[in-house]
This record gives sequence, structure tokens and C-alpha cells, in this order.
Amino acid sequence: MSFFTRIALAFIVALTLPGCAIVSVGSVSSEDYLSARRGDVLTTGTLSSSARTALQVIGTDEQRCNFNTGNCRQSLIASIGLSDEQRLSSLAELWLQEALKNEEAQKLEPANDALKAATLSAYLESAKHAYAYLFYTGRTPDLRALEDRQSQVRDYYNFSTQQAVVGLFNRYRDQLEKSVSEEKTYLLDFAPWQISGSTAGISLSHKGQLPNELVAASSLTFKGLRNQYRRDGLGAELVAVFANSVVKREDENKPWSETPFPSITVMLRFPGNSIETVLAGNRVELQGFDPHRNVSVDVRGIRVPLAANFTSGYGLWLARSGFAQESLLSLIGRSETLENPRIYLMQPFDPNRRVILMLHGLASSPEAWVNVANEVLGDEELRQNFQIWQVYYPTNLPLPFNNRAIRDAVNATLENFDPNGNRRASSNMVLIGHSMGGVLARLMVSNSGDQLWESVLARYNISQQREKRLRQKIEPYVVFNAMPQPTRAIFIAAPHRGTPYAENRFARFVSGLIRLPATVLSRVTEIGQLLVSPDEAADEPLVGAINSIKNLSDQDPFVQESAKLPISSQVIYHSIMGNDTPKLTLVESSDGVVPYASARLDGVASELVVNSWHSVQETPEAIVEIRRILHEHLNALR
Repeated sequence: MSFFTRIALAFIVALTLPGCAIVSVGSVSSEDYLSARRGDVLTTGTLSSSARTALQVIGTDEQRCNFNTGNCRQSLIASIGLSDEQRLSSLAELWLQEALKNEEAQKLEPANDALKAATLSAYLESAKHAYAYLFYTGRTPDLRALEDRQSQVRDYYNFSTQQAVVGLFNRYRDQLEKSVSEEKTYLLDFAPWQISGSTAGISLSHKGQLPNELVAASSLTFKGLRNQYRRDGLGAELVAVFANSVVKREDENKPWSETPFPSITVMLRFPGNSIETVLAGNRVELQGFDPHRNVSVDVRGIRVPLAANFTSGYGLWLARSGFAQESLLSLIGRSETLENPRIYLMQPFDPNRRVILMLHGLASSPEAWVNVANEVLGDEELRQNFQIWQVYYPTNLPLPFNNRAIRDAVNATLENFDPNGNRRASSNMVLIGHSMGGVLARLMVSNSGDQLWESVLARYNISQQREKRLRQKIEPYVVFNAMPQPTRAIFIAAPHRGTPYAENRFARFVSGLIRLPATVLSRVTEIGQLLVSPDEAADEPLVGAINSIKNLSDQDPFVQESAKLPISSQVIYHSIMGNDTPKLTLVESSDGVVPYASARLDGVASELVVNSWHSVQETPEAIVEIRRILHEHLNALR
């Protein structure tokens, strides 16, 4: 090829290059692909691919938009090259980005009120544009159900609603408290916004009260809980905190407590008949829901699922309870807060849900049920049909005293919430008891007749003169019928016939430290003085021999006799036991504390033995079995 020919070809190539579309191809990993598809301002800190595409359509990009976000948003609003969905979703993300930037700036200027107000306003704008996208564009949410972009925009709405509601609550708490005490409706003038609503739906069981704080469920993580259960949907998942702690001296005339940490879901509604009226308006309606009772919500005639977090309130309750220390103090009679059993409702009382009553064991507390209760709450069918009540009782009291006191507390709670006893919550209750709680659960569904009373007469030489007075004193503790509400019971590692563990040196040492409350001690002393004649002078040894640990001994007369009591024929019962001695036969085995021979019962509907130490209720196998039994209970009721 001649020199001139080469020059001519080079000239032609140079002329044609600007008009050529040179495309090359590469490959991306699945991780990068998903990150590019689903990453956004919430997950990666940068705008989503959808928002960046919208910016390119209007002739800009994320970097230039960051320099002048106001002009960028105005360009998005004015552009005719974008659909309503593209425009609104991008505006929702940009407003959220601004709010997040303002929050970072607030860390450097925590006292800057103007910056706080700008942050709140940006969150409200983000929620408003997301709301308009979800419910005012041409396609309804069900037509976009499988689209990544709708999931992102729902998250913008939920997160912005969460941050705005918590921020407004903190800003206007004093004003809201006055509204609650007077009319339970409020109007907040947060220029240029007008925010209205009613706290009646938010306060739930604590009517007439305002929470001390609102905590975002998404900000909470828990150690000790295997799983966190929630429901995807619309709304901000919050915890309303009504108390700084759980353990405190309670009203003796009110042996129950509704959860001081109820989970709530809050929505922000933006009134209007069209996209234009929604975006032009500054009115906001705040609405709160109990997520246990509300599974969906109506928005413009569209039924959408309501977001919910079922673990956060329960986890926060346990984390702030102080149960660990208090349960040990109560065992030795040093507790200043727990003298009588208390019933803790894990959610606001629901008359249409059956009650699961959980009773912990010796030196324990509701913390013993940490994963059992959470896994029940995590089962949708069980959650819709049951409510959990946890009994917290002083484990130093003798079994007959706790049996009577817990019965009274349960009856008082039911009478308060269902005086006529004709609602679903008052029937077909399920008892679940671990260790000593299992023995108490068995007593609650047993009929004593005169069997225990006659065993007392046979054991002691009681004159006729003292017999009448003794019966009057002792009858509440040794003569009882099965409670009518429970129709199913689950006994877990329960020493129905006592345990030799209560006779070892350490147990005897701890038993010696136990001190009974003055009121109980006086009753025990009176009974002791009536059981033996004055010339025998044996009342002191008797008084010293009565406490919870000695009651659990396999040599204790009460536990030996109560093991013979018939369980009510209306109750179906099950046993779950641990086996920590795999080299022994089942009959000789033990969970390290309770022998199999003591825990087993004739007539059980089912029996499960798990390779476990005494805390068998926390094992996955036991939890699966408990859930199976609860489902069986529901199916039987149907």
C-alpha cells in the first residue's frame, strides 16, 4: 500500500469515528449485579440505579445533584420525560438522602434547632412522595408487587415515617401529654406542616397515658434471642416505652401488669384526591395501630399488609426487666419488689385470644421462657389465636402457698378483663410449667378433695379441739379443685414426685438462707402451733422445714401426697423431659436435677425426652414440640 493510500485511509477513519457506536461487553458477578439492581440511599448510601437513570434523563447526575439538591428536585418535577412513578420515587429518595445528610450534620451541631426542623421536614417530604407513588399513580401496588423499585419506595416511606414520628414525639411530647389527658386528639403546628391525629390508638392498653419514649424497632438488636419476628408491610415499627424497668413494687390490689413495652405500628397519611393535591398539601394525619390485632390497613380503597415487629417489645421488656438479679433475691427472701405472684401480659389484653400461662421454675423468672415465648409469637397461626401471660412469683414460698396465690392472681386478672367470663380468653387456657412451675401447674389442674387434709391428720396427733381451728387455717392450702379455665397443660422437667437434688449439701445450704415474708411466716407459725401439741414443742423445727426447696425434696410429705392427686378429666396433658445421663436406661435417667421417674406421668397425651440438661425448655426440640401441642390444641377446639 502506497504512502498516499495509507494517509487517505487514516483520514477516512478519523472522519467516521465520531459517528460510530463502539460497544464492548464485559461480565459482572452476581453480587455486583444485585448490588447495582437493589442498592439505594438506605442500603449503600448512594442513589439507586433507578434514581440515577432519572437524573440522566433530565441531563444531570448524582454528583451535580448533590451540589444543588433544590434545583435538582425542581428539574425532576418539571421534566416531561419521566413517568409519575419515576419522578415520585426519585424525589422520595432524594428527600430521604437530604434527611440522612442533615442527621449526620446534627451530630456535629446537636443544639441546632433549625437543622433538626429541616431534618424532620425532609423526612416528611420523603414519606409524602413515597405515599403518592404507592397510592396515587396509575398502577396500584398489587400491579407492582414483584418490582424492586416498589419495595425500595415502601422502605423509604417506612423509614421516613419512623424517623419523623420519633422526632415529632420527642419535639412535642409535653404538648402531646396535655392532649392525651384532655381530649386524646392533637394538632401540631410544625410549619409549614399541620399534623393531626389521636393518641388513643397509640397508647393501646395504657389508656390516658403517653409513652415515656418511642423506640424504633429497627434500631434494636438482642443477645439471647435466637430469632426476631416481624411482618413486612406498610408503616413504622416502633416500641412505646411506658416504664424504665419492669421490676418495681406493684399495686398489691392489682396482681397483673399489661406490657409496659407494647409494639406499635404508625402510619402517616397525606390527604388529597390526586398526585397534585397530595404534593401541594402540608397536612399529615398520624394513625397508630396494635399490630397484634391489625394485619392490614385500607388506603384509598386498597387493602395493604401492615408492618409489624413482634419481638422488639418483648426483647426490650426482658432487657430492662432486672429479672436476673431479682429472681435470686426473691429466692432467699431479700426482694423488695416481689412478695406475691404477678401476671405479666405480653400484649394488651385481647378477649378473642386464648391464654397461654407460663410458670417458671425455682430461682428463675420469665426470662426462662425467652425463646419459647418468642417462637410462639413468631408463628403466625399461634400469634393470631393465643396471647401469652407470664407468671412471676416468689420462689421461696412453699408450694401450697404459691398454688393458692397464683390461682388467686390468675382469677383476679381474668375477672378484671372479662368480668362475665364468657369471652374466648377465659376458656381453654393452656398451662406451661417448667421445673417447680410444672409442679404448680399440675396442682392448678388437680382435685385434692380431702386427700391432703387427711394425710395431715394421719401424720400428726391432732386433738379434736385443735382440728377445727387447724382446718380453718390450713384449708385454703390443702383443699382445692382444678381451675376451670385450663383444658391443656405441658409439664416440662417437672419433679412431680420431688428430687433427691433438694437433699444435697448445696441445696441444703441455699435452703438455710431462705427467709419467708413476714405474712407467710406468721401463717406457717400458726399452722405449726396447731399441728403439734404444746408438750411436744416441735413448732420451730416444723416452721424451719417449710420452704420451696424442701418442698421439692423427694422426701417431702406434701410433694409425695400431691403427686397422687387426680388431674381433672377435662385437661389433656403432656410431658417434656431432659436426659443428661445417656449411659443410663430411661427409667434410671435424669436431666441432672430431676429424675425421669419423678417427671413422668401416667395418662399423658404425649411424652418427649430430649438430650438436654434441666433447662430443656430452651432446646429447639422442646420448642418445636410445644408449638406442635399448641397447634393440636387449636385443631381440637375447631
